[in-house]
Amino acid sequence: MDGAVAVDALARVRLFQGLSPKDVGRVADMAKELSFSAGDAITVEGDSGGRFYVLVEGEADVVIGKDVVKSLRGGDYFGEISLIDGSPRTATVVARSPVRTLSLSSWNFRPMLKEHPSIGEAVLLEMCRRLREADSSHLH
Repeated sequence: MDGAVAVDALARVRLFQGLSPKDVGRVADMAKELSFSAGDAITVEGDSGGRFYVLVEGEADVVIGKDVVKSLRGGDYFGEISLIDGSPRTATVVARSPVRTLSLSSWNFRPMLKEHPSIGEAVLLEMCRRLREADSSHLH
């Protein structure tokens, strides 16, 4: 995948929106393009995590148990919590069409957080924002 395409895809991910262009470039440098065929499971509920995905092309379904709970398309992303804590997957994501993703592994990303604290701070602030947003939605 072209480096500029990777930077553009990651810059649109809310998790990385607080990053400087230089830091987005650092993250893009460690990202890997992974493709899946229609019907392939990209993640499997209950499996150990470790990868974050940005859908660059195609469509996928998020399945919990036997229920499709969300549909994903280009620009959507998933696996950000597993990227950070490596915990088991909370859902299965199945490619509905041929899918092209940009993927980050926790074993590369986590050391980068230590090496570049500005990236860790931006990611932490975004995760806190999302937690507050989730908490406030439960209060209504």
